[in-house]
Amino acid sequence: MAKQVSNGENHSAAKPPPTPSPLRFSKFFQPNMRILVTGGAGFIGSHLVDKLMENEKNEVIVADNFFTGSKENLKKWIGHPRFELIRHDVTEPLLVEVDQIYHLACPASPIFYKYNPVKTIKTNVIGTLNMLGLAKRVGARILLTSTSEVYGDPLVHPQNESYWGNVNPIGVRSCYDEGKRVAETLMFDYHRQHGIEIRVARIFNTYGPRMNIDDGRVVSNFIAQAVRGEPLTVQSPGTQTRSFCYVSDMVDGLIRLMEGENTGPINIGNPGEFTMIELAETVKELINPDVEITMVENTPDDPRQRKPDITKANELLGWEPKVKLRDGLPLMEDDFRQRLGKPGKN
Repeated sequence: MAKQVSNGENHSAAKPPPTPSPLRFSKFFQPNMRILVTGGAGFIGSHLVDKLMENEKNEVIVADNFFTGSKENLKKWIGHPRFELIRHDVTEPLLVEVDQIYHLACPASPIFYKYNPVKTIKTNVIGTLNMLGLAKRVGARILLTSTSEVYGDPLVHPQNESYWGNVNPIGVRSCYDEGKRVAETLMFDYHRQHGIEIRVARIFNTYGPRMNIDDGRVVSNFIAQAVRGEPLTVQSPGTQTRSFCYVSDMVDGLIRLMEGENTGPINIGNPGEFTMIELAETVKELINPDVEITMVENTPDDPRQRKPDITKANELLGWEPKVKLRDGLPLMEDDFRQRLGKPGKN
C-alpha cells in the first residue's frame, strides 16, 4: 500500500488496489511493462519517453493531440516495435491495456493555456477523470504531473508540500492553477474511494532542449531572443524569482516517484533561486553579450517568488538535481540555434 506522505492526514485507501492484468502473475512468461504517457509528444513528455525506452523491458504508448506537442520530438522512436503513438485528446476516453500511466497531458505555458482556458480546464479535470477511470479498469498505477502553480503567489517561502497555496480562483491563470488543484483532488479521491495506486508530482520550472520557442516561458523566451540578437524582455519589476530544473533531472525525479512507495504530493524542482534580472544577465553572458536587457509590463497574477522545498524528494526518493543552470543553458542554446537556423558562435 502506497504511503501518503504529506499535505493533511495520513489516510489509508478504503479498499485494495484494482487487480492488474493476469499477465503480471504469469509463472512462465514475464511480459514487458506497458506504459502510457499522455502528452508524450511534448517537451518533458518526450524526454520521459526517451528514458523509458532505454529499458528494453518497457513498451511505451504515447497519447497526444499535438496542441503543443510535436511528432518531431518522438521521431527517433516512430516505427520501433516497443513504441506506439496515438493521436488522442484525453478529454475523450481511451481504451488501452497498460500497467503504468504517466499523465502529463496539459498545456503548461501561459500563452497556450490562456488561448483556450475552458479547454485547459477540461484537460485537467475531464482528462484526469478519464485517465483515473482507465487506471481503475486495468489496475494501473498512475502518476499526475501537477505543478508549483498550485501554490499560487505563495505566502510561504520556500514552498513545501504541506502549504495549501494562495491562488486566485477567477484570474486569467486560474484555468491552469485551479485545474491542477482539482486534478490532485481527483487523484486522492480515487485513491481513497477505489484504491487506485497514485503518485502526484508537483513540478517546478523546467527547461531544456525541445521547449517550444517563444512559448511565453522565461527561459525559452530569453534564449530565443539572445540567439536572434533581440533585446531580452524582463517583466517588471525583475526581482520576482524562479527556480529552474534541467529536464533530465526532472525525468529522473518522475521515474523515481513512479517506482517508489509514496503517493506524494512531492515537489520536484531545483531549489536554486534566481531573479529574472539575474537570469537575463546569465543568458546574456553565456549566449550573446551584445544584446540589451529591457523591462516590459508584467502579466496578471504573476507569482513573486517560486522555490521548491525538496526535502521530501531527497529523503523519500533519494533525488536531487545534478545539472546547474550555467551548465544547462548552453545545451538548450544548441537546440534552439539548430531549430532557428542560426549558426553557432565562433
